[in-house]
Amino acid sequence: MPAHKDAFGTPRSLLILGGTSEIALATARRLIVRGTRTVGLAGRPSPELERAAGHLRGLGADTFTVAFDALDVESHEDALGKVFAEGAVDLVLLAFGVLGDQATDERDPSAAARVAATNYTGAVSAGLVCARALQTQGHGSLVVLSSAAGERARRSDFIYGSSKAGLDTFAQGLGDALHGTGVHVMVVRPASLRRPGTAAHDQEPLATTPEEVATAIELGLRRRSEAVWVPGVLRVVMSALRHLPRALFRRLPL
Repeated sequence: MPAHKDAFGTPRSLLILGGTSEIALATARRLIVRGTRTVGLAGRPSPELERAAGHLRGLGADTFTVAFDALDVESHEDALGKVFAEGAVDLVLLAFGVLGDQATDERDPSAAARVAATNYTGAVSAGLVCARALQTQGHGSLVVLSSAAGERARRSDFIYGSSKAGLDTFAQGLGDALHGTGVHVMVVRPASLRRPGTAAHDQEPLATTPEEVATAIELGLRRRSEAVWVPGVLRVVMSALRHLPRALFRRLPL
């Protein structure tokens, strides 16, 4: 996997953990247009993963797939280590995660634990493996897809939100630990995604799209930002919600 960044800071090689993620694939498409030449898609083997790889090959990228299971933490060092053994990686995009179903998961603790294990435990394991590899090669960026839902627990999604809160805190700490090593860590906090075919009144306020998140990721990489909110106004909104007295927060339709 040849690696370097061009004069404009575009990563030449990209590894996506969660190779069928809409946001990750939108980011890959955008970066390929800018000059990214090699893309690895890590995920559970599936026709969907192969279709995603085929699509990126059609855009001109040398694309390969990697068998990767977020829940199988014992396999992470071997699976991801093989990618780095082939050559340096400019950018790792940690994009896997599951939303779960709040109502169902509250009634089924094992399902809730699976959400937490995927979004937090699996991400901690994979994130540390990739961070160590990036540090060893002496350069690279790790972009972690967090969520605005992690800023404050909401009644409607506190299981998912709490897992993202843990991931967000982990990624911030990892970024501090790697400061000065040549490795850049960026946390991305998007709002929920707008769904095609869903009526406007059923969409969450400030909902975004994979393409908008991809644009923000590219800009954040160029600026070497440590945190990116999508849309940007979400930073102010979530700051206000975070400091709202709990008694008032409970009354909001969230």
